[in-house]
Amino acid sequence: MEAVAGLLDAVEVAIEAGACGGHHQGLGAGTDWHAVSETTSPTPQKGPAMPEVAIPCPDDTMTAHLARPTGTGPWPGVLVVHDALGYTTDVRNQAEWLAGNGYLALAPDLYHRTGRLRCLVATMRDLAAGNGPSFDDLEAARRWLEQREECTGRIGVIGFCMGGGFALMLAGTGQYAVSSVNYGMIDDADEILAESCPVVASFGAEDRSLREAPAELERVLTLHGVEHDIKTYDGAGHGFLNNHAKGETPLWAGLAGRLVNTDYHGAAAKDARARILSFFDRNLSTGS
Repeated sequence: MEAVAGLLDAVEVAIEAGACGGHHQGLGAGTDWHAVSETTSPTPQKGPAMPEVAIPCPDDTMTAHLARPTGTGPWPGVLVVHDALGYTTDVRNQAEWLAGNGYLALAPDLYHRTGRLRCLVATMRDLAAGNGPSFDDLEAARRWLEQREECTGRIGVIGFCMGGGFALMLAGTGQYAVSSVNYGMIDDADEILAESCPVVASFGAEDRSLREAPAELERVLTLHGVEHDIKTYDGAGHGFLNNHAKGETPLWAGLAGRLVNTDYHGAAAKDARARILSFFDRNLSTGS
């Protein structure tokens, strides 16, 4: 996986240089997330953290953000897999956006074992290998969400950047009803996605790390007869759906981001969110 290997190299250099960055940040107080729609972009917020949950893992407990829709449910569940920056305001905003549109969304912290940089390297290695503690954590989160009374038992997954790779890996496990892949790709896609759930995928045309990914994913999913919706956005780069709050982007990430254009792109994000919600409505809310 060339994109994973390149990011791993950059992060390992940052670790040797002693780079560091913040970890947990809270959502903004008083935000009416249930009024958020597919035409509204999650806005970076900082302030007191909203309630979090602790999920048992094989060797630890993992912090996660659980976002609930209004009403009594039950609702379909969505596992939200963060990008390389980890458990930030942005991933919790993404979960709240989904909750505002009728999904019980759970965003786990895959970097819960140690510092962010070292966890990033370990998590990326798990993704490249297709197994490891990160996959165990995601399965623990999926089971926890599936078993909640307010969940219908139907689970989807959405991932961004590194999380997009995990969303593709999980799409082929038979455990998910739908997968939303945002600028992510995997090796051995032909084999892994042979029994994939439906996939909605979004990429940025200015993302130099994944230029061949949209066409390759289109080829694989078409070959296996998997329902899919893949779109590449002109003018958008890698990470165009992630609107990170100031202070949550460490130096190493900013430097790496220049290579793949990680700026938030409002127009592309608006369209991608509408596509994701439409696809989820067909395959998760009302699908069988």
